[in-house]
Amino acid sequence: MSRPIDYIYIVLTVAFTVYGQLILKWRISKFGLLPSDNIEKIKFLVGLLFDPAIFSGFAAAFLASLAWIAAMTKFELSHAYPFMSLNFVVVLLLSGWLLSEPMTMQKVLGVGFIVLGTVIAARG
Repeated sequence: MSRPIDYIYIVLTVAFTVYGQLILKWRISKFGLLPSDNIEKIKFLVGLLFDPAIFSGFAAAFLASLAWIAAMTKFELSHAYPFMSLNFVVVLLLSGWLLSEPMTMQKVLGVGFIVLGTVIAARG
């Protein structure tokens, strides 16, 4: 039987995942477009790997995996997994705020349906 404090593992999974996605997009946008030449693509991607902020995004993905492993010891997958859809909600909100990405009515409506589905699935 899980306790309310056990949900911290799910919260950490979402937080690390969202951080990783936002930091990758932010830093990659500073590097410009992926070159079309194959050798230049490799140089571009290797250069990205050595960017400290991008590396922190990879570290966040690893930490999200560890938090998810911990969550799996506390919850049934069918209960915990719907919470991963909250990544869409948080990324949409923060990408609009921090990255100045457009927030359209379709995106807001779609995320609203995701939240509704998450609530229904989590209660089931």
